[in-house]
Parts: sequence; structure tokens; C-alpha cells
Amino acid sequence: MGGGRWRRVVRQTGRSITVWAASTVTMLVLAGLLPDFSIQSADGDSATRIAVTAALGAGAFGLLSALVWPLLVRLLLLVPALVLGLLVFFLNGALLLLALRLNPASRGGAAPETAVVVAAVMSAVASATGGALAVRDDDAYRRRLYRLADRRRRRHPPSPAVPGTVFLQLDGVGHDVLLAAAARGLMPTVARLLTDGTHRLTPWRTDWSSQTGASQLGILHGSNHDIPAFRWYEKDTGEVMVCNRPTSAAELQRRAVERTGDGGLLTRDGASRGNLFGGGADEQALVLSIAARRRDRSTRSRAGYFAYFSDPANAVRTALSFGAEIAREIVQSTRARTRGQRPRVGRGGLYPVVRAFATVVERDVVVAAVMGDMLGGRTAVYADLVAYDEVAHHSGPHSPDADQVLARLDRSLALIEKVAEHAPRPYRIVLLSDHGQSPGETFRARYGLGLADLVRAGCGLPVPRRARRTRSGAEARAAVRAALRRPVEEGTDEHRGGRRSEPIVLASGNLGLVSFPDVPHRMTKEEIDARHPALLTTLAHHPGVGFLLVRSEAHGGVVLGAHGAEIPLDRLDEDPGPLAAFGPGAADAVRRTHSFPHTADIMVNSCHDPDDGEVLAFEEQIGSHGGLGGAQGRPFLLSPLELSAPVEDGGELVGAERVHRVLRRWLRESDGPQVPLTGAREERDRRVA
Repeated sequence: MGGGRWRRVVRQTGRSITVWAASTVTMLVLAGLLPDFSIQSADGDSATRIAVTAALGAGAFGLLSALVWPLLVRLLLLVPALVLGLLVFFLNGALLLLALRLNPASRGGAAPETAVVVAAVMSAVASATGGALAVRDDDAYRRRLYRLADRRRRRHPPSPAVPGTVFLQLDGVGHDVLLAAAARGLMPTVARLLTDGTHRLTPWRTDWSSQTGASQLGILHGSNHDIPAFRWYEKDTGEVMVCNRPTSAAELQRRAVERTGDGGLLTRDGASRGNLFGGGADEQALVLSIAARRRDRSTRSRAGYFAYFSDPANAVRTALSFGAEIAREIVQSTRARTRGQRPRVGRGGLYPVVRAFATVVERDVVVAAVMGDMLGGRTAVYADLVAYDEVAHHSGPHSPDADQVLARLDRSLALIEKVAEHAPRPYRIVLLSDHGQSPGETFRARYGLGLADLVRAGCGLPVPRRARRTRSGAEARAAVRAALRRPVEEGTDEHRGGRRSEPIVLASGNLGLVSFPDVPHRMTKEEIDARHPALLTTLAHHPGVGFLLVRSEAHGGVVLGAHGAEIPLDRLDEDPGPLAAFGPGAADAVRRTHSFPHTADIMVNSCHDPDDGEVLAFEEQIGSHGGLGGAQGRPFLLSPLELSAPVEDGGELVGAERVHRVLRRWLRESDGPQVPLTGAREERDRRVA
């Protein structure tokens, strides 16, 4: 055994003894402070006997944590992820009780609830002590991070001269929000990247469907064709597709792979972490598109949880943060309610738990997985951090609540940068977002009825009594009476004839979709007018609606707006009509969506105020995205200058598919063709990128 190896053994032994000593002292202190925790007999013991008992108990607890805890966590993968944080404390306490029983010098005992507290404190102290010692030793620091992130052993070590690439997606963080956060000191790491001359910031424009499903599928797989919204109804299958539903995500990924002819951005030595889609990566964790499939080595959708929670101290720390985040949300929502803050949406029920999971558990697991990928030398990593998007939906994109999340995301970025210093190859870290968020109150809060109520009223169908009493509801019913030239009786449908089903109304942020399921094809304006003469007029003239898109027998497709506006799609460039308020590129985005096979019979985009950037969400969100209007359609791409410019000077980066081609180009620049390209696909990418 060489001298260097002996030194490593000595250092590791010294660290283990130090951690053991810290745990022993912690147990002694807790035994003195907690009345239900004792490590001595009822008759009393000498100080030496008590110290030996504490040392043996701490050692037994440490060994059980190292040997038994990973097996328990692997079993926990069978339970829902949200339950995991609640079980962490109880299992850790059970291990402590077992350690006390196995202790040959056992004295005293602990109540079960006290054992939970003692185990949590001891795990935290041991983790902090070991981490503090390891940080001073690069080799130990690297080995610790390997364990936390469950690094897969590599058959072939990476070339240290060839850089890897980490794509870190800050979900929902718009271009302007990022700049403002950096300028206000909320994100010092991002501010440094923006000002030290090493990175370039490029805004890009989303498609009409400005949401994670469409953007991330386009970025990772090169195609978001036929993704009209976050949720939509497909007449040929009778199914409602939802981008964050595992079965839908798997089907959308399959369609994209079939359309493009390749596996995706990460097909060569890639890792996908916390995403909706896999991108062709051979290493996937917390990826929704594989969550519905049977788990095996190739579809380890929840392997990231095992990798992270296999360290009991890690589990305790995250569980404590999880509880703190729930408390933080309850306090913040209560404050907003008592102050009468407007706009505001309900934040009760399970939302505090969902928020805590997105902002704590998922963040911690994804960041640890990315660190492991870097330390393992993986070529390409794409990870999504969803924390800001979740909070901004309910608190607002410019709220203090959202600002706190941005600050914590910046600290995660700083940690990833630090870990890159210990990786076996250099790494280029690319920050990007999939969309932004536009502020504004909800459609229901402003007008007293939802989009579905308005559609039903326009069809002459019964609507809830509260909606009938609103001005919008009364106007809609008056429009129906005028169109039919006769009163509409309550509880009847003049057009259904006993066979026609009611319309399906779905919302994706400020984008609404109306489909008539009993008609097998996409209905035309003429067919809709014949069935429901007042519906299109009711929607187009409503002050909360910006414009409609419908198919037309005469023009192929038309945009409808207030005051009788009816603009064929091929004339939008010369006469944008109601699209003028939505800025450049709106016409192209609408025309592209019109070409999709599963575009709804009626596409409804809410109004947009260009002065304040506000939209009206058809969902219960005060920060929304999914349609056209405001900051939701302006995400960012922050890349190192050593990578080629995303677009030529003066050009604009438009659409998620174009972003995919830019990222592919960057991977090819690093070390030849990182992603296999063939035939027409290769030629097209070469021309565009």
C-alpha cells in the first residue's frame, strides 16, 4: 500500500473518530436536557459508564444508519413521494431505539417521540461535522458528493480535455424577472455571470402554447408539433391530454421521437433530471414520461429519491426544510388574506404540501443528482427546477414569496458551480427557462364567471345561478335570445336534440380551448354558427377575451375579435386586427397552431394589456402562462461566451424547436457530433443552426 493511500486511510479514520465523538457528545447533552431520554440506569452510573454507554449508542446508531437506512429508503420508493418526508423522522427514531437495545452497555431508554427528536439532532450534527471536515479535503469532499448523488460507475472515464455541458432550466423565470432579480441583489451568482464578461444573455420567444410541456418537448426532442396547449381534447381518441400526466407525457415523447427520427438532445451519455421528458438520456430520474412505466434499470423514474435519501442526515435536513416551507406558506397566505391583497387566489387544501415538495424536496433531489452527474463526468445533463413557477402561480411573479424562491435557486446554482471545480472534466453551465409568467387577476375574479360558464351561456345551456346574476352572464344570455329571436328557457338546450353532447372547455393559463366531442372533425365557423348562433359573438365581444381562432370554410382559418373583427390568417401580416396588442410574432404563432391536427374547435386567448403586461387567467392563478400576452412568452438563455452565439447579430430566437437546434449545435462544438444526426434531419439542422 503506497504512502498516499495510507494517508487517505489515516485521514478517513480520523474523520470517522471525530464524527463519532461529536455524536457521543450530542447524545450526552440530549440525555441531560430531555426528561424522556436516559442513558443510565435508575440507580445511577459513574461518569465513565455513562460516557461509554453514549459512545457505544452513538456508534451503533451510526452503523445502523449506514447499513440499514439505504435498504429502508429503497423500500420507501414504493410509497408516494409526499409521504416520504413524513416517514423520515419516524424511521430515524426507530433506528435509534434499535441502537439503544443493541448497545451491550445499555442503560435507560427513550420514549418513541423523544427518540425521533434525538435521532434527528444526532443525524444533523454528524452530517455537519463530517461535511465540515470533508470540505477541507478535496478527495473526501468529492467522495461524499458521490455518495449523496448515487453516481453511476462509468465504464470509460471521460477525457478531462473535453468539456461537458449542464443545462439548468429555471422553470417559469422570464427574461425580465431574471434581470430584475440580479439587479436587486436577489441572485448574486446570476448577477456575476451577467457582468463579468463570461456569459451572454439572449431572450427567446415561445410558441403560442407558452408552457413547460410544449417548450420542454421542443427543447429536448426537437419537436413540439401538435401541442396546442397544456391540456386539450383529442377527438380521434376521445382522450384529454395533459402535459404533466405520466401517460400523456409518454405518448407525447413517443410522437416527437417518431416525427424527428432521433431520440433527443441527450442520446449520447446524457442525464435527464426532474423533467417532463427524457430527451433520450440513458440516465433518468424524476422524469415524468417514464413514471407510468414499470420501473427497472432502464426506467428509474424515482431512482433520484433513493440516491438522495439514502443518507439519513440528508433525509432529516430535507424533511425539516419541508416542514418549514409548509409553515412559511401558511404564514404568507394568511398575511395576504388579512391584508386584503389583490389579486389573490385560494392557497389552502394540499397546496402548502405541493409547494413544499416543489421548492424543497424536488430541488434538493435534482441538485444532488446533477452534482453526481458532474462528478461522474457525464457529457450532457438537463435538469429542471420548478420551484419559482409553482410559487409564482399562487403568489404572483413579482411577489416577495417568489423573490425568496429566486434567492434560493441562486444558491443552488452557486453550489453546482462549486461542485464543478471537483469534476473530472470542465463543465459549461447553461441557464435557460422554458417560459415566463404574466401577472393579472383571474377571469372569474374580474367577471364573476369562468370561461366554461360563458361558453355554456353562449350555447344556451344552463349555467350556475351565481353566473347568471353577473353582468357577463346576463349579456351572454341576451345575445343568445337575440340570435335565436326567442327566449331561452332554463334547463333546456334548443340545439342538442337529445344526441349532441355538451362542449368540453379546458384552460391552460390564459388560453382556453372549446371542443364539441360529438363532431369527429374540427368544426368550422360556419358549423359552429349553425349549431350555436350566439356563441362566437358572445366570446369575441367579451371584454376579457382578446381574440378567437376558428377554422373557416371560406378562408381556411380566421381570427375573430371585438366589433365584428374577422381577419383571415393569410392577411394577419398586413392587418393584425385583435393580434396587434400581442406584439410581433403573434400571427406566426397563431398560424402554426392552426396547422396542428388536434387544435380545438375554438381557441380562446384572454385579453392583454400591453401597458402593464397583465392577462386574465382562465385558471385560478395570478401568475399564469400558456397563451399569448406579456412576459410569459419571453424566457431567456444564459450561455458562456465560449459557445457560439445562439443567433446572428440582430436575429431573434423564436420557438422551442429552434432552441433545441442551438443546444445541439453547442454539444457538437464540444466534441464532434454529440447527438446522432441522419439524412434530411441533419441537413435541416445544418441550414438552420
